[in-house]
Amino acid sequence: MSNKEILRKPEWLKIKLNTNEEYRDLKKLMRENNLHTVCEEARCPNIHECWGERRTATMMILGAVCTRACRFCAVKTGLPNELDLQEPERVADSVKIMNLKHVVITMVARDDLKDGGASILAETIRAIRRKSPQTSIEVLPSDLGGVEDNLRIVMDARPDILNHNIETVRRLTPRVRAKATYDRSLEFLRRAKEMQPDIPTKSSLMIGLGETWDEILEVMDDLLANNVDIMTIGQYLQPTKKHLPVKKYYSPLEFGKLRKIAMEKGFKHCEAGPLVRSSYHADEQVNEATKTRQLQAEM
Repeated sequence: MSNKEILRKPEWLKIKLNTNEEYRDLKKLMRENNLHTVCEEARCPNIHECWGERRTATMMILGAVCTRACRFCAVKTGLPNELDLQEPERVADSVKIMNLKHVVITMVARDDLKDGGASILAETIRAIRRKSPQTSIEVLPSDLGGVEDNLRIVMDARPDILNHNIETVRRLTPRVRAKATYDRSLEFLRRAKEMQPDIPTKSSLMIGLGETWDEILEVMDDLLANNVDIMTIGQYLQPTKKHLPVKKYYSPLEFGKLRKIAMEKGFKHCEAGPLVRSSYHADEQVNEATKTRQLQAEM
């Protein structure tokens, strides 16, 4: 396929919106309180299911400007905003107002900060714990510059899940990701598990960028070798014409095969499908200790 040729989206990528009362109430609540989530800004295809049925959402902290320019991502790149020390409390208030069962806290890369933004992320975890003890918390940080002390700041705050995305196969990483490296991401995940062995670790792979089937399986093996518990696999979709083109649309059958292989290889949980994103069904992936804590908080 030539660079100018654009693949047509297959039928299975066309979604039907299910706008129920739960979804409408949550959207109204967010507008009234001037709240924003990645779910809306990234136009996630699963927003109606997550908001309307599962009461989960993903929030992005540390501003809306990233210091990196990954060729798959539509987040704005440039000089980041000044650090907002009150952000953790505002995010925690938002989680409480929305009465979320599970929240994912993601972030832009902040290579301009010595700790990569780890302190603000850790304080956000603690603030949510104080105000919404029944809400499970998943964090999706950058590689925090590959600095072990930065990761320790986050892990010491004890999120329920530590998620860091490998994004693509080893061969394509230099072309797809900016500054991040394949091995640094693996090391990040391994160190997180070493610091807090009882906290599940998770990583996501997007496919359709030109990888081979064997390379996908290699990523599975590499993640398992670094003690990753949970894997998600989804279809890469080109955000704009300036981003990398889609080289292949994988079928639901192929995603089903990949999920079966992942579980057989030893992952504790795997979500795989054309519309699967890193946070898809994240509320199901917390461990038993977290579920017990949630039940106690609700009593």
